[in-house]
Amino acid sequence: MLNKICYTIIKKIIRFIKYLNLDQTVFDRLIFCIGINQLTSSRQSYKNFTTLNEAELKVFSQNGEDGIIDYLVHQLEIPSPNFVEIGIGNYRESNTRFLYNRTHSKGLIIDRLDQLYAKVKPYVNLWKGDLRIQQKIVTAKNINEILSKYCDYEIDIFSLDIDGIDYWIISKLRPNISKIFIAEYNPVFGPDLEVTVPNINDFDRINYHYSGLCYGTSLKALIKQMEKKNYYFLGTNLQKMNAFFISNNLKKESFFPNINLRKLSYYSDSNIRDSRDQNYNLTYLSGSKKIKEIENCEVIDLSNGNNQKSKIKNLL
Repeated sequence: MLNKICYTIIKKIIRFIKYLNLDQTVFDRLIFCIGINQLTSSRQSYKNFTTLNEAELKVFSQNGEDGIIDYLVHQLEIPSPNFVEIGIGNYRESNTRFLYNRTHSKGLIIDRLDQLYAKVKPYVNLWKGDLRIQQKIVTAKNINEILSKYCDYEIDIFSLDIDGIDYWIISKLRPNISKIFIAEYNPVFGPDLEVTVPNINDFDRINYHYSGLCYGTSLKALIKQMEKKNYYFLGTNLQKMNAFFISNNLKKESFFPNINLRKLSYYSDSNIRDSRDQNYNLTYLSGSKKIKEIENCEVIDLSNGNNQKSKIKNLL
């Protein structure tokens, strides 16, 4: 009850700060301090959490990933987590920005965005920690070369979100590359399909289908791939787009004994309505209308090991 009251007060403070139209740097510092205070309060209840959603808190992440990450590293007793994050945009909203600004650990962040260094610099104190910024197009062919060249440290958190060939990139990573692995999946594919988009190096979700709904991999396929990499599934964020995995070397019964998992249908039932028409206007499709919109898209069917191309409608 107390946490709910604190959260309500914090939201009102944030709205007031936005109303004041403060300088972006000042605003971010205030949000950072509020986030620290909220996490300090939440940590008192971490041992009682039964789902990852209870830990959610948005500071600089797109959704509630900041809170989930804090919960995971707290439970695993990792005080200053080193990380790799691929697919950061300008880093204003990302999974590791808050973490870096709080612990100033080692990190490698990668995106294809033009002038990436200049766009990231305003959001971090580069002199305080070892943050490596690389403007790269990451593919299944070059991922290990990139990591070998720029990541010479033990990785605690690996985050991958490129809205495309994520599955194929993961397939090339060595098992147990990190303690925590955060991977985007496509909830539109539902709980039963075991599919991914083809391994296209310059994949763009809007170019592949105007709706933007045919991208990435299904949750079922992602979980099976991560099991091969020696990870277990611990849940998703509330928006149901990012899945969280823990190395099998860190046993669930030791670190997350109270976390309960639900059926995949729950984690694939997302309320996000970001579909587009052919003129790039939002169409706000929901429910089964989303998969219907992309039924003629070609995906790779991973269910039988043959990795054959198939139209989605033939797999439903």
